[in-house]
This record gives sequence, structure tokens and C-alpha cells, in this order.
Amino acid sequence: MSRSSARLSALALGVVLVLPAFGALLAIPALVVAQDAPLVSNVSAASPQMTLTLGGIEGPKQVVPALKILLGLTLLTLAPAILVSMTSFTRTIVVLSFVKQALGTQNAPPSQVVVALSLLLTFVVMAPVAKRLDEQALAPYTAEQIDEAAAFEAARLVLSDFMLRQTREADLRLFHELAHVDAPARPQDVALHLLVPAFLISELRTGFEMGFLLFLPFVLIDIIVASILTSMGMVMLPPTMLSTPLKLLLFVSIDGWALLTRSIVASFS
Repeated sequence: MSRSSARLSALALGVVLVLPAFGALLAIPALVVAQDAPLVSNVSAASPQMTLTLGGIEGPKQVVPALKILLGLTLLTLAPAILVSMTSFTRTIVVLSFVKQALGTQNAPPSQVVVALSLLLTFVVMAPVAKRLDEQALAPYTAEQIDEAAAFEAARLVLSDFMLRQTREADLRLFHELAHVDAPARPQDVALHLLVPAFLISELRTGFEMGFLLFLPFVLIDIIVASILTSMGMVMLPPTMLSTPLKLLLFVSIDGWALLTRSIVASFS
């Protein structure tokens, strides 16, 4: 027998001897799992359970405080939407944005300053309304003279009176037609979900009208400067380089911010 044949015979014998031992090693984990399986099932069957129960609630009166807290948190969440849709904020910020564009200064004043000024003017305009809300709804409710329903109705009447004075009849009629609802006989009976969008689009229309009137003198300055530069043959010079300082000079010389603030506040009277 050659040396290579002897090596092959020894390798085959080693494989035959090793395979049974390797199979036994593979069978050991299966046996362990099979032995531990009942233990695992017993542990899972005996696992603790937790149950949450709400006790001590004997009637609806026990739930009312929690509902009041939930309603208060909901109103806080909707506060920005109420500020935009039911106050003078929309008209104010629209007019101030138009003035900023008419001046041609895109970054002056900054947007944060415009929003802050709009908020402050909104507080000035809505101060009488807030006083009436406190006198007719909040104060009687905190003094336990009226309940929640009466306080909500009193607050609705105060806000409706303010919004109706600023809402056009055509816009209010439009939303009654869209909702397929007949117009009420009395203005104070207008539903709030129809009055608020009508008030909002009326504010947008009024804001755009005021912005258009404010745009006219500044557009006139742009036209005059562009005509002068064209007649002088200075076509390559941008007209805004000369018109913007002139518009700023005109706006500051007439005390434009004071006049604008007075006009915005007076438009709600």
C-alpha cells in the first residue's frame, strides 16, 4: 500500500469515529430545552397581571372637575386660533405687512417686530371687549352667580357683538347659504361657527383695502423715480436704489407709524 492510500484510510477512519460524538453534542441542547420547556410554560402561566380600576366615582358630579380641566387645556391649545380668527389681529398684521412691502424694506422691521406690534395693537383694540367679558361672564361665574352654560352664552354674545360690527352682511349671507341655513331674525342669534369665518374674510377684505390705499403713494414715488431715471438715460441704475430712501424719508417725515397705528385702531370703532 502506498503512502497516499494509507493517509486516505486514516482520514476516513477518523471521520467515522468523530461523527457519532458530534451528533451527541448536537443532541445535548435539544434535551436541555425539552427538559426546561415545562418550567418556562409554568413561569409564563404564573406571570403576574396588573389591572387598573377607577374607584370612588359615584356619579356625574365626580367627573365634572376632570372635564373642566380637559376643557381648559383644550382652550389653551386653541388660543392661537382664537386670537387669529376672533380678534383684530388679522387686519392689523395684514396692514402692517402691506406697509412693509410698500416701503421696499423686506427685512426692516423684522417679522418678529411686526408680529409683536400686531399683538400689542390687538390688546388695545380688544381691551373694551375683554372688560365686558369679565363683567358679564367671568366675574358672575367665579362668584357662582351663573353656571357654565350661562357664562358661555354671555361670552358668546359679547364676542358676537364685536364681530358683527366688523362683518359684512354679504359675507355672513354667504356662509348661511353654504351651510344651507336660513338667516336668523336677530343678529345675536347668529351661530358662532358661521359668524367666525364670515368675520375672518371680512377682516381680510378690509385689510387688503387699507393696504391698497397705503400702497398708492409709495407706488407713485416708484413711478416718478423710474420716469426720471429713464429720461436721464440712466437705465442701468435700479430705481429702487433711489426710491427706497425717498419712501423712507416720506414715511418718517409724516410720522407714519403713529398715523398708521391711529388708523388701524380707529377702523374698529
